[in-house]
Amino acid sequence: MRGPALARLATLLGLALLLTACPAEVDDDDVVELDDPDPDVEEPEPEEEPEEVEGEPLPTITLDTTTEGYDPIRYEGAFMIAEAWEELGFEVEVEPTEFGTLLERFYDEQDFQATILGWSGRVDRLDPHHFLGTLYGGHTDPGGNNPGGWVNDEFDELFRQQREEPEEDTRIEMVQEMQAIAAEEMPVNVLFYRDEVVAYNNEKFEGFVEMSGEAIYNEWTPYEVSPLTDDAMLTIGTPEEPDTINPLDSTSVWGWKFMRMYYDKLVRLSPEVEPEMWAAEAIDTPDDTTYEVTLRDGMTFHDGEAVTVDDIVFTFEYYIDNEFGYFMPFLDMIESVEAPDESTVVFNLSEPFGPFINVTLAQIPILPEHIWGDIDNPADLAPDEIPTVGSGPFQFDRFDAGEYKAMTVFADHWTAGDIEIEGIDYNIYADAEGVFTGLQTEEIDMTAWRLEPGQVPLAEDEDFLTVVNAPDFGYYHLTFNVREEPFDDVAVRQALSHAIDKDTIIDVLLDGRGEPGSSVVAPSNPTWHNPDITRYDYDMDRARELLEEAGYGWDADGRIVAPGS
Repeated sequence: MRGPALARLATLLGLALLLTACPAEVDDDDVVELDDPDPDVEEPEPEEEPEEVEGEPLPTITLDTTTEGYDPIRYEGAFMIAEAWEELGFEVEVEPTEFGTLLERFYDEQDFQATILGWSGRVDRLDPHHFLGTLYGGHTDPGGNNPGGWVNDEFDELFRQQREEPEEDTRIEMVQEMQAIAAEEMPVNVLFYRDEVVAYNNEKFEGFVEMSGEAIYNEWTPYEVSPLTDDAMLTIGTPEEPDTINPLDSTSVWGWKFMRMYYDKLVRLSPEVEPEMWAAEAIDTPDDTTYEVTLRDGMTFHDGEAVTVDDIVFTFEYYIDNEFGYFMPFLDMIESVEAPDESTVVFNLSEPFGPFINVTLAQIPILPEHIWGDIDNPADLAPDEIPTVGSGPFQFDRFDAGEYKAMTVFADHWTAGDIEIEGIDYNIYADAEGVFTGLQTEEIDMTAWRLEPGQVPLAEDEDFLTVVNAPDFGYYHLTFNVREEPFDDVAVRQALSHAIDKDTIIDVLLDGRGEPGSSVVAPSNPTWHNPDITRYDYDMDRARELLEEAGYGWDADGRIVAPGS
């Protein structure tokens, strides 16, 4: 089972062996006679072959990943992982799948065995609550953020406690203990943290905002950039379209990074990750379960209707009533939302939730009740039925699936006078190579996705391009569906994790631009990251030991056989 990455790796290794086997020519005078081997030095014992057993081999593992065009790193990495797993005795089929379909199978249908995907490092995820929630047992329903189905009572209790804990030092201890539990159980293998390397045209615009985890494709860049020519439309190149522009159904970064520009939120997080009042003019907290929000005066939706406190109450109740799994981790502590007067919204929580402002109020988009109030099943809307009216600084213009999307500045927004561009065009390309070609030919002004390793030096050689390298606290992960055999056995998950050569994946596929993964809380988030958790270095011998200790064996063909077979 060999993909392009393996062919390239084999070429590199073959060259190294050739150089070793064929030394340069030497003169006779340079020949040195080698001493005879020391007779007292014992030769190492050959490794014992595992005892053959009879039985039915384990069924074939299907390893889902993205297509090569969408992300060659995940695609080629899957074949490298599959080959090592086959060396252990498993039979593996790699199944590349279109990104939107892959997300649907993973989250909504939970129809998978093992899947390689990723979580982006958006600024609102610097608080560890989101990433820890991807392992919480309460989020395992279809559409939830824990599709692998792992449930651990100790982890879940700590998850509930940490979100109520007001003392940061105590919460840090809880968060680090949770990382240790997850690392031992290994329901999700964090493959690597990949550097965010992007580029922009420095002759067209200036003033790009750089942020950890998001590089320049963040929600502040459109407010800050200034055009250097007569062209005031910022054009962004992307290799993927939104999974949907339905705010009650989208689970993709491609959907939310588009929608967050035309929907307002009560709070936005600054580039320094500080809460900045947005639709909220002020927030008071009389106690640790009450948040009193004063709504900014004079706001209007893009259709001219006023934004009122009733819209805020409606929005939060609507999300809760429709049980949109993607956001429920940030909403399920809300006991009630009420508007005691025309300028105030009061959130009453059933329990303290420390990151309520930075996580909940900074993520939920404000919906117009006069439009959404008549929609009973929002997740079932057809694409042409989805409302696109928000109150944000940009307003929806168009979305041509697979080709193009656009938005323009909303002149009645209170920030409009500070925005120097006219709007944002998004060119959607078939793959990352198309995005880079668009950058080189100046069809686009910036990239929304990382440059591939081979593209980075080419971009650096162009004077009109500026390359930005930002640390990422998102990660690529391999998630096991623990509801299915053999992934319900922790020994198998641990063994397969030892059979992933992360260093080679990073060196060969990422050209060294990344760091091996360990925890869902990245090292670039040092306040919360636990550096002392169990790590699964590439060690095929240890992988076999773990399987043997758990009672697994191998048949005459080298296929792995379950205990008791």
